[in-house]
Amino acid sequence: MSLLQIRQLRVQYPGPDGEPPTSVLDIPDWGVAAGEQVALVGASGSGKTTLLHVVAGIVLPDSGEVRLGDTDITRLDEASRDRFRAANIGYIFQQVHLLPAFTALENVLLGMTFADNRAGTAEALALLESVGLRERARYFPRQLSAGQQQRVGIARALANRPRLVLADEPTSALDARHRDAVIDLMQRLCQDIGAALIVVTHDEAVARRFPTTIRLADINHVH
Repeated sequence: MSLLQIRQLRVQYPGPDGEPPTSVLDIPDWGVAAGEQVALVGASGSGKTTLLHVVAGIVLPDSGEVRLGDTDITRLDEASRDRFRAANIGYIFQQVHLLPAFTALENVLLGMTFADNRAGTAEALALLESVGLRERARYFPRQLSAGQQQRVGIARALANRPRLVLADEPTSALDARHRDAVIDLMQRLCQDIGAALIVVTHDEAVARRFPTTIRLADINHVH
């Protein structure tokens, strides 16, 4: 049974100066099972990030269904989508977007508050320990390497034990050794909490590390 189910999804970008809109996504049917780990592969500009934004409820499609469990995200108003995303979806950005004035610990704690998670410092420290950064809990982002910042981003994304984790080119700024370590870490932690994982990438080396690889061009009818 699919955790995520997409049907008849269409997204267009407005054309300039009154020109016809440009189709970006046209996905008739695609799903991801609970606990499944998927690499979604496509070239830059192919619509990968747009698809993640639609799945997360950050962007509404022009038409279609995006169901996570029993909830069609497209039917929710903006405030409800924000609450639903905070409670059910973890998002790992290409650029980590840690708040620079907050420590690693505070960034993870902030992720918990978005979903009204009452878990406290001990739980956030345990998350940082799971990504190997407990001893850096009081460090600010500027005091962390790019790989360490990405690991804090992973801890933040998992703070509310989401059912689905979305990662947008999460290793693009890392060398091969750190890339593989971050992928292994995401896969292990998602498996530990039973979350499905979708990683979008253009990197074939990343895609080979996943049990399931989907080519965006195979499910998206925009060519």
